[in-house]
Amino acid sequence: MKRTRLNDLIVFLATGCFSGFLPRMPGTWGTFAAVPLVMVVHRGTWWIQAVAAAGFFLIAVWIAGRGEELLGARDAPAIVIDEMCGFLVSLLWLPLTPFTVIAGFLLFRFFDIMKPPPIRSLERRLPGGWAVVMDDVAAGIYTMIVLRLALASFSSSAFSRLLKTSFS
Repeated sequence: MKRTRLNDLIVFLATGCFSGFLPRMPGTWGTFAAVPLVMVVHRGTWWIQAVAAAGFFLIAVWIAGRGEELLGARDAPAIVIDEMCGFLVSLLWLPLTPFTVIAGFLLFRFFDIMKPPPIRSLERRLPGGWAVVMDDVAAGIYTMIVLRLALASFSSSAFSRLLKTSFS
């Protein structure tokens, strides 16, 4: 591939501001790089969060697909924009507290690494950037479900004060 400014920008974005090139655990670094994105998106109303997540998803699919071409590998480990998108989905419409961010981070990494059904089949059946991003979005949806159940379970306990402590 010819090196151009656009291609350099695509690699920069696909690798989560180059966090995907950090040694060991690129997906974890990419998820960590998504924390500021999540914090910015959560400043909006529920529908702004939905539009931002949908827009980011569509851009991520295109960038991940182009990133595969530019890096010369299917779902190259350095491509972490998919983790960023999945982590964004995992915390949509949830209260943004230290608990939800940390628990969401750990749960998302668990589901992304373990790939319970049907996550792995999404990765295998879809083409290009769709496969790269959709498995992480599915892991994000699993994470969101578990977090919602946890928040509902803890809402009437003394633990609820910790859950309600926000970043703002």
